[in-house]
Amino acid sequence: MQAHTSGQTKRVGVAVLGTVGKSIAKALDEGIPGIELVAVAARDGKAAAEWAASLRSRPVVASFNQMAEICDVVIECAPAHLLPEIAAPALKLGKQVVVLSCGALLDNDELIDIAREHGGQIVIPTGALLGLDAVNAAAEGRIMSVNMVTRKPVKGLLGAPYLAEQGIVLDGIIEKTRIFSGTAREAAKGFPANLNVVVALSLAGIGPDQTKLEIWADPDITRNMHTITVESDAALFSMSIENIPTENPRTGRITAQSVLALLRKMTSPMRVGT
Repeated sequence: MQAHTSGQTKRVGVAVLGTVGKSIAKALDEGIPGIELVAVAARDGKAAAEWAASLRSRPVVASFNQMAEICDVVIECAPAHLLPEIAAPALKLGKQVVVLSCGALLDNDELIDIAREHGGQIVIPTGALLGLDAVNAAAEGRIMSVNMVTRKPVKGLLGAPYLAEQGIVLDGIIEKTRIFSGTAREAAKGFPANLNVVVALSLAGIGPDQTKLEIWADPDITRNMHTITVESDAALFSMSIENIPTENPRTGRITAQSVLALLRKMTSPMRVGT
């Protein structure tokens, strides 16, 4: 079973209905040309059914396997450990899977093999990463270095495994404090709910072991702030972005909007950006 080609309505499923998932589902329900919301998945099926009943599109509440069957595009916006359960069934049927928990791809690279074998596709949206197109373009030549510095409000970092492992206590810090310096791969393991952005950057550029990152906890800010510097044989460029958080302090509002922009591109008669 193959996904619909451009020009036909794409049937979309959202897994799962957290802060980002609900935001995406609501926007799809309001309408994007060529896109139809047909399914949602959630850990609490009853609550999901009640929530979905309020939408005009009346999507079914489906299991991950059912969603793979009935959708052309599955949007993964779930806790990272659920990525294989959500993505594998859809990729085996040659569907597209939009992955927000891209940090989990580093430990589940068999999903790329499944996509290759069955004609599926993993799509990583730009999300909070300004300039991903430029990094993609630079990677066609030679990139010498990619460095990223992230500053986050303290509450956006609480609960990260790395903090527990290193015995770092953020409660009560009164000034900007560097809490991590390392590679994108190390960051993905230590901060699985926080740093999908640096993994996307690494996959677009020179890989998770060559992409360098610093993380700072800053009690004086309310937004997630990223500064990226790339040096290549085509250009030297740096980018800074401040993302306004959602109700979930680990996730910026622009994440959901990035998915919607991606879906709009899939069926649009003109697309801007690579």
